[in-house]
Amino acid sequence: MSGAIVNLAYLVASILFIVGLKGLGHPRTAVRGNLIGAVGMLLAVLITVTDQHIVSYQVMLAGVLVGSAAGALLSEKTPMTGMPQMVALLNGFGGGASTLVAGAALVEELGRGSELSRQFTIATAASALIGAVTFWGSLVAFAKLQEMMSGNAVVFRGQHVLNAAVALACVGLGLMVVASPEATWNYWLLVAVSSVLGVLTTIPIGGADMPVVISLLNSYSGLAGAATGFVLNNNMLIIAGALVGASGIILCQVMCRAMNRSLSNVLFGGLGAASFEKMSEDTVYAGKVKASSPEEVSMLLENARRVIVVPGYGMAVSQAQHALEALARLLEDRGTEVLYAIHPVAGRMPGHMNVLLAEADVPYDRMKDLDESNPLFPQTDVVIVIGANDVVNPVARTDPKSPIAGMPIMDVDKARVVVVIKRSLSSGFAGIPNPLFAADNTVMLFADGRKAVNDLVFALKEAR
Repeated sequence: MSGAIVNLAYLVASILFIVGLKGLGHPRTAVRGNLIGAVGMLLAVLITVTDQHIVSYQVMLAGVLVGSAAGALLSEKTPMTGMPQMVALLNGFGGGASTLVAGAALVEELGRGSELSRQFTIATAASALIGAVTFWGSLVAFAKLQEMMSGNAVVFRGQHVLNAAVALACVGLGLMVVASPEATWNYWLLVAVSSVLGVLTTIPIGGADMPVVISLLNSYSGLAGAATGFVLNNNMLIIAGALVGASGIILCQVMCRAMNRSLSNVLFGGLGAASFEKMSEDTVYAGKVKASSPEEVSMLLENARRVIVVPGYGMAVSQAQHALEALARLLEDRGTEVLYAIHPVAGRMPGHMNVLLAEADVPYDRMKDLDESNPLFPQTDVVIVIGANDVVNPVARTDPKSPIAGMPIMDVDKARVVVVIKRSLSSGFAGIPNPLFAADNTVMLFADGRKAVNDLVFALKEAR
């Protein structure tokens, strides 16, 4: 196949990637954007395997069948609540693949006796470092999200000094790979030490910052892929990797602003994280929390002119989105305006709530972002907070020593009545109590999210 045809196909695939990314920027076009991007990737893969003749077609077909079967099984078996950890795992696979491919290319070129260019050796070292950090960092993120290990930050004395020493060792080994590529053990030693760095820089990041970590690791996987593109002299891999790397870091910065987090804190494993004194739950809640029932809450909803639902991870866990939409339709039939206020980092990954609500056929125009929602709360009769915690915690506005201080939140406490649906008074990812639960205008409905909403639907129908 001529180089002109290959490059033209790569150009078409690149355009499809860009159009697909643009489509992913809005819920209404996200499905189409995902399909367009998938078509672009299919085209890129077909052209690459046809042009390069890397292995026999029988081996390629076997790899396609095994990979497709694994992907289909994961997509079918993974619930929506498991999507964040699945994204983390797939980021890791991308980084691991880049590392292995670059290592294989190095061994192959040395076996041929080829003279290695500076571009090749530098890109090979970058693939090893970034890919290994991505793989092992993603495995740690997956383990935290899957609750295979504690989601709390793992910190110890001298941690930043150790991280800096390991990072310097990685740089030194990378220089050795560039200077003496024929000593392949340098490459695999770089992979091993970079793997340690990936673990060390991820374990001090707590569950509250997981949306940022996922975005960052996504960016790393793209950078590793781009570096491997330079190793293989593959324009398509360079372009695709650059797109993923750039979009990932932009999303990471957006998430940091939404959570009032420092990007350096995430990049360097907790560097600059401020210590704080945790408030006692007894001090915040004792004698102030008002428990309610579905019948009492339904009475509040009967006379409401505007109801705003603020979803969080608890909605995802209980799969309450369909029940919420049934409640919304029932209220709208009575003339009540129902909206959904979605915080940028609600759930465990960007867009988590949007995807779940779209699954329940919630109209896109009823989903409001942070800036659209906050001006509406003072004119709202009832706010239903279901499973959200940190994103509605007023401490972010009032306590400069809080771990979420300065974080933009949903100002639900300014509504006339706030109904919080939770199974308990347990803390959110930030690990701090929420004074909203004890506020004068707040009532608590303690129950599983889906059960509580279904009970509300039943109570409203019975009241007719």
